[in-house]
Amino acid sequence: MYSVKEIFYSLQGEGAQAGRASIFCRFSGCNLWSGREQDRAKAQCDFCDTDFVGTDGELGGKYPTAEQLADTVAALWRRRSNQAQGGTPYVICTGGEPLLQLDETLIQAFQARGFEVAVETNGTLPAPAGLDWICVSPKGSSELVQLRGHELKLVHPQSGVDPADFASLDFDNFYLQPLDGGDNNANLNACLSYCHEHPRWRLSLQVHKLVDIP
Repeated sequence: MYSVKEIFYSLQGEGAQAGRASIFCRFSGCNLWSGREQDRAKAQCDFCDTDFVGTDGELGGKYPTAEQLADTVAALWRRRSNQAQGGTPYVICTGGEPLLQLDETLIQAFQARGFEVAVETNGTLPAPAGLDWICVSPKGSSELVQLRGHELKLVHPQSGVDPADFASLDFDNFYLQPLDGGDNNANLNACLSYCHEHPRWRLSLQVHKLVDIP
């Protein structure tokens, strides 16, 4: 059984895959915050801007099998994309924390329908085998378990979190993304300064927010 908050078609707005047409499959639940505002101050991740509670979003619900969930995702891709114009179908498993639910069975079901499968995770749980793209976004003081992947995307600045602590990990791409909240200009400048001084890191912006991608 997979609990899904919402499934929608859009463009990826962040990181190395920014601008790519994608299906977002947002799973319910997270292991770093309950999603309730009264618990935010005590959460390991207290800056989350995503609603991942329940199953009441677009195409949300309880999916009994991987086949049913993959069929729903594939049907949405066929309905919204112009397949005649090419492009590999792409599904981003996100949350909340998708690795509480995403497993090899579902990955294989997506891939059997022609999808490349990506995950956006906080890295506190090991990723199942078979994923085409792994993006890890460390949060606060939580222990990082997933130490390799295609993209490490660190929201910056975070109290007590130093990008240098992650630079030796086995990732192909390293991104700093300004914290959305508080003094946004100061957060952006902190990222710009760090990227200037540490060229291994690149700047990631939340393009979907800047240009209001539907």
